[in-house]
Amino acid sequence: MKHLDLILAEKLLKISAIKLQPDNPFTWASGWNSPIYTDNRKTLSYPDVRNFIKVELSRIILENFGDVDAIAGVATGAIAQGALVSDTLGLPYVYVRSTPKDHGLENLIEGDLRPGQKVVVIEDLVSTGGSSLKAVEAIRNAGCEVIGMVAIFSYEFPVATKRFKDANVNLITLSNYSALITAALESGFIHENDVDTLKEWRKDPSLWTPAASTEAE
Repeated sequence: MKHLDLILAEKLLKISAIKLQPDNPFTWASGWNSPIYTDNRKTLSYPDVRNFIKVELSRIILENFGDVDAIAGVATGAIAQGALVSDTLGLPYVYVRSTPKDHGLENLIEGDLRPGQKVVVIEDLVSTGGSSLKAVEAIRNAGCEVIGMVAIFSYEFPVATKRFKDANVNLITLSNYSALITAALESGFIHENDVDTLKEWRKDPSLWTPAASTEAE
């Protein structure tokens, strides 16, 4: 029986929420060259995948963070996922902007949090961990306790692992880069000779230099 991380990785590949192009890499907005491009917002267009993710995120929260008082989604990719999970669990919901609004009340957190509440943060994708942990900081600054973060997918970058450890944040993901490579190989999305390329990229993506690249939206 396949593990959750492999099952979800295959689902994400099939709907092109994750694309792998080892021979024709993408260029990320950061300027990094990459053989992978991820857009988990696509899962919202596929009810079966959307429901699968919602149920599994909810299950992990109940099993690992049962004393949660509120759910927080990270803008923009996890706003919808967070709302779905909070609705399933019957919990209050907020989302955290990347920057404060430039008008009105200039909110960074949209919704109501009460100081002392225990919060689980929902993220769609963990890359270097920077934006995810900025959301954690905002919630802590509001006087709340972040008891964990649950994400759909992680690239498993070493820098992210260190950042989450340093910030004392317990991160649990439904799937990850290692599982993706296995699922992609088993499902025929990549060939055996692509595996080394994909593994090398993850070791130091900022310095990885492919022969060619194509712009990603």
